[in-house]
Amino acid sequence: MRIISGTLKARRFSVPKSFPSRPTTDFAKEGLFNVLEHQMALYDLEILDLCAGTGNISFEFISREAGNVTAVDQNSNCLRFITKNAAELGIKEHLETIKSDILLYLNKTERKFDLIFADPPYEYKFHHEIAEIVFERQLLNEGGLLIIEHGRHTKLEEKTHFELVRQYGNVYFSFFRTEEAETND
Repeated sequence: MRIISGTLKARRFSVPKSFPSRPTTDFAKEGLFNVLEHQMALYDLEILDLCAGTGNISFEFISREAGNVTAVDQNSNCLRFITKNAAELGIKEHLETIKSDILLYLNKTERKFDLIFADPPYEYKFHHEIAEIVFERQLLNEGGLLIIEHGRHTKLEEKTHFELVRQYGNVYFSFFRTEEAETND
């Protein structure tokens, strides 16, 4: 795994073979960030990384100086791995880790975010529920973006706030956006 761009560009870290999480491929991650850079300014954001796994996406955001990341995962091994690598990369002050089931976290948090990225296991049956909770509980700031990574069998196009889907190999990213307030000129 490598960091593609930013202050930590080209830094690599390996994931143990028995690791309980599948990292987003570099190819898909590069495609994701190309789309993101055209969707919004990646600066000084509050970012939530759900099912953070290896921390791959969190580290990429921090490397690009996008802001502060809250990484949520229910697996203690994943959180230890993220914390260890964040210390080695010198980015601990931009990263908070929380051990929790993601649906429980979404239902209980009082925080709002500019960007929420969710990468649950592809066989996870609650991709739709993630989007529903985020928008019902208004967990995104105005103009905020929700991105759900999923496999080809998950279809999210009918959900409210759906904007677009992008495919990179076997990886799909569905994008959802809150409405921006209208301004009267």
